[in-house]
Amino acid sequence: MKTSVLDGDVRAAADRIDPELRAAIGRIARMPILLVACDYDGTLAPIVEDPAKAVPLPESVAAVRALAALPQTTVAVVSSRALRDLAALSRLPSEVHLVGSHGSEFDIGFVERLAPEQLQVHSQLKRELRQLIKDRPGIRLEVKPASVAVHTRGADPQVAAEVVDAVRAGPASWPDVTVTQGKEVVELSVVATDKGTALDQIRTQTSASAVLFIGDSITDESAFANLHGPDVGVKIGDGETRADFRVAEPIDAARLLGVLLETRRNWLYGEHAVPIERHSMLANGRTIALLTPDARVTWLCHPRPDSSAIFADLLGGAPAGHFTVAPARGGLPLGQRYRPGTMTVETRWSGLTVTDWLDLPTAEPAVDDTVVPGADSTLVRVLTGTGQAQLEFAPRPEFGQVAVQLQPLGDGLLVLGSNEPVALYSPGVEWKVVDDGGRETARALVDLAALGGMLTMELRFGSHSLEHHTVPVQQRQSAAEQPWRDWVRDLKLPSTGRELVTRSALTLRGLCHEATGSILAAATTSLPEELGGVRNWDYRYCWLRDAAMSARALVDLGSLTEAEAFLRWVDGCVERTGGHPERLHPLYTVEGFELGAEAVIDTLPGYAGSRPVRVGNLANHQLQLDVFGPIADLLAVVADARGSVRDDEWRVLEAMVQAVERRWHEPDHGLWEARLAPRHHVFSKVMCWMTVDRALHMVRRHGGGERPEWVELRDRIGHNVLEYGWHEKAGAYTVAYGDEEMDASSLWIGLSGLLPDDDPRFLATVLKVEADLRSGPVVYRYRWDDGLPGREGGFHICTAWLIEAYLRTGRRSDAEELFEQMIDTAGPTGLLPEQYDPMAERGLGNHPQAYSHLGLIRCALLLDDMLKL
Repeated sequence: MKTSVLDGDVRAAADRIDPELRAAIGRIARMPILLVACDYDGTLAPIVEDPAKAVPLPESVAAVRALAALPQTTVAVVSSRALRDLAALSRLPSEVHLVGSHGSEFDIGFVERLAPEQLQVHSQLKRELRQLIKDRPGIRLEVKPASVAVHTRGADPQVAAEVVDAVRAGPASWPDVTVTQGKEVVELSVVATDKGTALDQIRTQTSASAVLFIGDSITDESAFANLHGPDVGVKIGDGETRADFRVAEPIDAARLLGVLLETRRNWLYGEHAVPIERHSMLANGRTIALLTPDARVTWLCHPRPDSSAIFADLLGGAPAGHFTVAPARGGLPLGQRYRPGTMTVETRWSGLTVTDWLDLPTAEPAVDDTVVPGADSTLVRVLTGTGQAQLEFAPRPEFGQVAVQLQPLGDGLLVLGSNEPVALYSPGVEWKVVDDGGRETARALVDLAALGGMLTMELRFGSHSLEHHTVPVQQRQSAAEQPWRDWVRDLKLPSTGRELVTRSALTLRGLCHEATGSILAAATTSLPEELGGVRNWDYRYCWLRDAAMSARALVDLGSLTEAEAFLRWVDGCVERTGGHPERLHPLYTVEGFELGAEAVIDTLPGYAGSRPVRVGNLANHQLQLDVFGPIADLLAVVADARGSVRDDEWRVLEAMVQAVERRWHEPDHGLWEARLAPRHHVFSKVMCWMTVDRALHMVRRHGGGERPEWVELRDRIGHNVLEYGWHEKAGAYTVAYGDEEMDASSLWIGLSGLLPDDDPRFLATVLKVEADLRSGPVVYRYRWDDGLPGREGGFHICTAWLIEAYLRTGRRSDAEELFEQMIDTAGPTGLLPEQYDPMAERGLGNHPQAYSHLGLIRCALLLDDMLKL
């Protein structure tokens, strides 16, 4: 029994293909929109004596069917056969586009569109050719809707030559006839077209980024001639050709299609998409990296966390860049953990431990050589053990858009070709640099026993130095870890969920950009809110709201440093508004500047095939009036904790109240950033009230004088939202004035202090949110139509709000139960993405998410306070 190339070992099939052709297939498989086109006879089906028995190879049919089913992939068969015959013989599904008669027939009804004069010429051709082949054995006519083909296969060579000469001297010379010469066939058409023209037409219709065309005959040369750029042409068999590559026979083409299918499928959907929550984060206050549970560096942006990625395997698989370490024998790791109180991650196999951290920036060498060459940041990877380890280093700057070269030199590798110098210091490693689909990848096998049981690799950014570091790596690790440990030691940690709170605090601090004071909403872009969906956003920026709430959580744990730095950052943003704080954007880059336009990287297939991959965020241009409330709340808790208010903080406070005074009455886009028309969102109005309420608290407690105009403003906003935010039919405070739909953010009608905990309206709102939006361990943001297709998971921050609401309304046991369910959704190293799907039992959204971790901290502190009562 013949084994299909799709059922066998695809790697073995790939090994039979010329390396250069295999690399070309690898490149074209990763094109955003791909057109795969091929001939039929001699390509999908072997050449046979009787054309009516030309059945396609089952391997080819399986590959073509599967390719046609992939998204962003079009498959076409362009044949010299009449369309009706092509359809009858191939029996391919409708997803495969069939083009007959050398590109003349794109559908069955084509003949009806021929002009009367073309039909007349076609009739004349039939009569003349029948007369020419009369009494000529072995010659066969094939009549098609727009042409007539003269087949000489099976005729005596002398007879065939005589017929061809007669055809060329006769009907082929007519002015309205186009002649196409094939293998033992001459075709005369009343329509001027060829396979190249047909291919261009399909390319235009599908907006294909690249084309793969496979063919065997002379008539396919017009298609090969029209290929350009990243296109790939493959000729089957001997003979002169314009194709770039060649294979021997149709079964080789089937193998080629099988390799293309496997490569593209993996690229589109992710070969093995690691669950989002199972990724661990490295941070050093300047940038961030993510690790899979088996120590694969799958995400790293540089020089800032909102810069382009050099490793984007998380969103594009191996071709998008990664740095992998694994035991040569394979196998799953025994476990992965953070070293206590640090951002250092250890991944352990039997006989191999990989310790990863992002080192602190280093200075230029001192005279006494006690300091290493300068680097902006350094990813340090220490391998210890006695076994053999397989290394693979595949940097892909600019999200894989820039092709770089890897140059082995001295004790490591230089990454050449990007604007930023990068070097991999790896003494004792013999790297083999290979072409990997047009990009260079370095691979090595190392014997740790032969290296004395330890190998240190340093990926140095901003430097091409491969000099040895004079400070022992153990000492450097200690120096990198000690500031984290010292910071944790000074926190006021609760007994409830103590370890997870510690990890959450470290995560929030890791999301802080120390050079500027900004705080990221999350470490990643475009991790999906629905697998395979389009709800994919870039969260690698500083949202005023998210950052203020993150800083507030750290203040509650006893750390003011992050909040003070963030407030200075906000002061700079306010200053750049030129005296108009009401014009503040909801989010900024980590450096405090406006974002560029939102864009899509269509060369990346997204996490588990979730497209598009976005950079930038259109929410930058939205009006979100709630952003002032969390900042004022942060100012109040910082002032209370410190016992004083700094000048820049007074400026920020005045600006926040001024912004609210000018715009609180306007509709806005709300905190969830739905791309809909503005509404009077209840949460936004509550946050405007909270802005002025916290400002009054500060001036009364810390000496700002009486502000009767602020009292009047606060009360006016409060009365407005209490009256108009309530929906009688819903029996609760809803998403917006006049709208019946519920929203978890409406819980802030009580969480903010606007309504007392025992107010019946707050109690009713809590019950309504619970009934409409809670599902097991999660609380959804809302159920209303936000204008986007698909669905999303439950939001951890909304779950935290309901836990707090339970506590405020006397439902302590419910709060404890939901908190336990929430922390059970965390990944093995304690990290939480934005959302959780209770049905699939997996995390969703960007990771790790500041909202999720600040919510966990707040709930743990509140539960701890309840235990003390």
